[in-house]
This record gives sequence, C-alpha cells and structure tokens, in this order.
Amino acid sequence: RRSPGDGCRGRTRSRQRRDDERRGSRAGRETDATAIVGAAESRALLSGIPQHGIVLGRPDAPVTLVEFADLQCPFCADWSRNAFPELVRDYVRSGKVRIVFRGLAFIGPDSQEALRFALAAGEQGKLWNVVHLLYENQGGENEGWVTDGLLTAVGRAVPGLDVERALAGRSRSGVETEIASAQTAAAANGVQGTPSFAVGPTGGVLRPVALDSLEAKAFRPILDALLAG
Repeated sequence: RRSPGDGCRGRTRSRQRRDDERRGSRAGRETDATAIVGAAESRALLSGIPQHGIVLGRPDAPVTLVEFADLQCPFCADWSRNAFPELVRDYVRSGKVRIVFRGLAFIGPDSQEALRFALAAGEQGKLWNVVHLLYENQGGENEGWVTDGLLTAVGRAVPGLDVERALAGRSRSGVETEIASAQTAAAANGVQGTPSFAVGPTGGVLRPVALDSLEAKAFRPILDALLAG
C-alpha cells in the first residue's frame, strides 16, 4: 500500500520487469489504440454496466464500495487487475454493489495528469474504462509516462469516448470539484495510503474497511454480510 511520502520500496523485481515491458510496448506507438494493453478485456468486463461520473453500477444497488486510489500506485494497479474484475462480475454486474472511485494524486505529476483525464472521461460515463486501462498500462512512478499521446491512445481504446472532448475537459470545474471532494472524503475516512476502501449500505453510513489482503476473497465476507442485511 502506498502512502504520502513513500518511495518505491513496495515494488518487486517482477513488478519492475512488467513496468519495463509496458514502457517498451508503448515506445513510438503512444497514440495507437491497438498498442494499449488490456483493451479488449476491459471492454468485455465493463460493457453494459451503468456508469455515472465516478460511480460504476446501478444507482439502486444496495451496497456501495468506495475505492481511494492513486493512478500511479502499483498496489492499486494490482487490485485493479486481480480483485476488481472478479468483484465486477460477481457483484456489480448483478446489481448488488456499486463502486465509487475517489482519485487521489499524492505520488506526483503523472498522478494528477492521469486523474484529470479519467475524471473528464467520467463526464461522458467512461471513467472506469479509462481507470482500468491506465492501470493496465501503468508506467514507473514519476517517469513521465502519462503523456497526451498515451492518454489519446487509452481514450481511443474506449468505445464511445470523445477523446478530444476529454482532453480539453481536464481543467473543467467539475473535475476540480471532484478532486477537492475526493481529498475531503479521504481525510474524513482517515485514508493513510492507497488503495483504501470504505463500504456500507447505499445512502447510509460508509465505514473504512480493514483488509488483510487486496484479493477479491477479502472483500466477499464484508459485501455478503451487508447484502444479507
């Protein structure tokens, strides 16, 4: 888990190799949507699921799970690749759970650039597609990997996203408001690192979750208990 002020001590050698491979696959092809890792899988995972701004899932889903995340955080990317698809398939698609993305940007400038583009895409109902693909194509922390070229390629890999509109909307008032709102929510929930989570009944009190792992199985008992009432 990453927290403000941390270095890269959480990165393993295998993680570093994967970062190197992703950087290599992007070199010279940043605006080519076919070069984006995981595009087909992301489309299949999220197709047909309602999105409203930062929310994935049906508005009337009885349980809400909030993710506090930095798009440069390697642990957030691991959660996105491993636990997120399983939770979407078993809880979100069926209308049981809605997931809310609260983006933070404490690691560095690339965090801010990625977050702003994701939130701008959210104004078109495409935030979660962009978030998932940014995690799939995550580079090394603060190495300048979040370029307009990469964002354009990611955007072109998202069905129905007006990429130019999203790029132009990164400083819109709605984006600024959501960044400030996420920071307030993180402080209220005592978030000390990413990813962090809060959960509760939709429309009710959401409480921080203490997890012993970031695997989907760690979330199941919590979600199932809330669904059981």
